[in-house]
Amino acid sequence: MPLVVHVVGARPNFMKVAPVMRALAARGADQRLVHTGQHYDARMSEVFFQDLGLREPDVHLGVGSGSHAEQTARVMIAFERSLAELPGVDWVLVPGDVNSTIAAALVAAKRGVKVAHLEAGLRSGDRTMPEELNRIVTDHLSDLLLTPSSDGDRNLAREGIPGERVVQVGNVMIDSLVASLPAARARRIPESLGLAPGGYAVVTLHRPSNVDEPETLARLLGALAEIAAELPVVFPVHPRTRARLAEPALAGAAARLTAVEPLGYLDFLSLTSTARLVLTDSGGLQEETTALGVPCLTLRENTERPITVEEGTNEVVGTDPARILAATRAALSGSGKRGRTPALWDGKAGERVAETLLARVGGAAA
Repeated sequence: MPLVVHVVGARPNFMKVAPVMRALAARGADQRLVHTGQHYDARMSEVFFQDLGLREPDVHLGVGSGSHAEQTARVMIAFERSLAELPGVDWVLVPGDVNSTIAAALVAAKRGVKVAHLEAGLRSGDRTMPEELNRIVTDHLSDLLLTPSSDGDRNLAREGIPGERVVQVGNVMIDSLVASLPAARARRIPESLGLAPGGYAVVTLHRPSNVDEPETLARLLGALAEIAAELPVVFPVHPRTRARLAEPALAGAAARLTAVEPLGYLDFLSLTSTARLVLTDSGGLQEETTALGVPCLTLRENTERPITVEEGTNEVVGTDPARILAATRAALSGSGKRGRTPALWDGKAGERVAETLLARVGGAAA
């Protein structure tokens, strides 16, 4: 049977590979799971393996933090050694757009091993985002580009990537959501925080452009504090963000939010699935809220997931407090944006990925 090596480095990657690994296992494929350790805090990685039912990684590279160049280089060095010990690899599958993604794709491509990019074709048009550069380079290195939606196909066609390398499979993140939602809701995380379903907002902030710029973070926290005067705002605080909140200029606004420790996948899904509103600078959460039918305000000036705006519940509002508050009030009054679930976000994307991978190495697709 074909040998597929999955490379994960940050928690959104785990949600993407879990459905693919299940589908390949059901078809008898040989698989190896490589965890680069890009997210090294147990709350940010290991708990996600437990929640998603992922097996322990076969290889843990333990690269940890560092600058983009340092982290990418460490993954490349460590993954090259690991890949050299695995002869006969048919596919290296890299999900998403983190540093681990581009590093593993470059190593595999230079060793002549076929690369499949899961969640290919996404573009924000903003090359100041490190993730945008990772997406572009990974797509152009890959032999197989597995897209979540039709906008990805169009982006790749504009960049000259041959259509035979592109397969629209749907959104594997939604596979994990669909499979996990009953268990997540059974945890009743809102109730454990003293919150009624539909009676609170959830916010996440982690992008350097938002949390490392004091003026931007102050604007965002000021807007969130105003929202918190109308309904509770639950804030699972990313490790990157926590240190900033202790600064005297920010502490007052931050104190008006319900700050909690980072949550595992099931706990966080329990929280977001019954939220009245989500405000975020995350990419994956834009997709999850669209699937859940929960209004989402994206605290950025652009999105690499425009289908969540065109068809879903997402609205891009940037970091201007006036825009954020106006969109929030519209959502809370019921006059905000509504949406629908895009095509192929049906919980079966992992099955389509597995069939495509096997078919393209001569194996029979089930």
